[in-house]
Amino acid sequence: MSGSGDNWVYAPDGARFWGRFGAAGLLVHHHELGVLLQHRAVWSHFGGSWGLPGGARHEHETALEAAIREAEEEAGVPAHLLRVRFTSVLDLGFWSYTTVVVRATARFEPVISDQESIALRWVAVPDVDELPLHPGFAESWPRIRARLE
Repeated sequence: MSGSGDNWVYAPDGARFWGRFGAAGLLVHHHELGVLLQHRAVWSHFGGSWGLPGGARHEHETALEAAIREAEEEAGVPAHLLRVRFTSVLDLGFWSYTTVVVRATARFEPVISDQESIALRWVAVPDVDELPLHPGFAESWPRIRARLE
């Protein structure tokens, strides 16, 4: 795909970030089940950690479109059951990551549908901090959690 954003972007200090056009992830919150988290495949960037379904934005794709597409591809998240609550953006100037926070209006079972996940699990909000989190998600989680409550 010519408009695919699947590639690394390098910071001036050499650190690398996935997504030529930035990246986005979907935090799905259900009032009874908690938040949907993805246990990342060992071979992936920060493999073995827990984070959000998400990935590189395609050219001309909004963060919302990318987050929903990636969550559907990776976890079978049904877009018709989602209501957008807010977004949280990490903007580094040369690259950005947008967390799109949505409310699930009904229960659904996530489905591992590609090789990027070891597991998908609904996690109670107070229990999220007990997992080995992806560093970027770990940094943003306290601010996001405060807005969920």
